[in-house]
Order: sequence, then C-alpha cells, then structure tokens
Amino acid sequence: MTNPPPSGGWHDPAWSGQQSGDPTLPVSSQPAPTQPIAVNPYAPTDPYAPGAPQIPTQPGPYAATPGYPPPGYPGYGYPPAPKQNGLAIAAMVVSIIGALGLCAYGLGGYIGAIGAILGHVSRKQIRERGEGGEGFATAGIIVGWVATALAVLATIVIVIFIVWAANQDPSSFESGTY
Repeated sequence: MTNPPPSGGWHDPAWSGQQSGDPTLPVSSQPAPTQPIAVNPYAPTDPYAPGAPQIPTQPGPYAATPGYPPPGYPGYGYPPAPKQNGLAIAAMVVSIIGALGLCAYGLGGYIGAIGAILGHVSRKQIRERGEGGEGFATAGIIVGWVATALAVLATIVIVIFIVWAANQDPSSFESGTY
C-alpha cells in the first residue's frame, strides 16, 4: 500500500519515479532521510531479542527465571501464622458453656469462672511464648466473668425467693377448695 504524492511544493524523486513508471526520472537507491525518532526508555523490551540484557544466573543446579526471584530467596506472601494456644481456645469454650449454663436457674454460670481463670493463664502463656490466640483468651475472660456475675445474681434472687417463701403463713396457702 502506498501513500499519494504530497500536493504542491516538494516531491520525492524516488517516489515519483517508482509510481509513474517513468524511466527518465531519477530513482534513488538510498532511502529518503527521515526525522530522528525519540526512543521511549520505558517501552517493554523483548528478552529474547539479540543484544537484550541477560539476567545473571545463580550458581547451582537451578538457573534464575525471568520475572521470578532467584532460588534460595523467600517467596512472596504473608509469613505463617503463629501457633494457637490451646488453653485460650479451652478458656473460650468453657466460658461459653458457662454462659449456656445460665439457663439452668443461673447456677451453671459458675462454670464461667473456670473459663475466665483459664483465659488469664493462657494470656500469660501467649505473652511468654509468642503464640496466637489472644482474642480467644480475651473472649474467654469476658464471657466467663459475665456468666459468673449473672450466676451470682441468680443465686441471690433464688435465695431471696426461698427465704420469702419460707416466711409465708402456711394458712394462706390452704384455700380448702380443689
């Protein structure tokens, strides 16, 4: 595909002679001079082109692969999570069982005190050993102490009810009709 000749003014003799087929016009064997083209330094390069910079290889059985870190270096991503403290998980489970025990007239909530104590012990272990599970331990402490407090309140209410019922006049319970 060729472009039409420019209108008026300058004519390329190489173009004119080739297009018109006129043998009398000079045909240049040299290409027409062009403007210098700016090279984009950020343009992607073909790594397989001749003269492309080569990635140095590492000594050893494996060579470096373009686009990947050389062998022997740590990979990408997050570091592995620390080991979970089992006592922290047990504290949370026991505290939840204590909270569910509140349904048994509130007296099952005393189990929550065990969960709260386990939570305090596990937090100390987590700080000393650098383990994970701080959230489990904190949840065990909070739920355990709340369940214990509710169990104490339920016990007080039950004792007050029993004392009140014991002090009632027994004649008021007998109506005589069934």
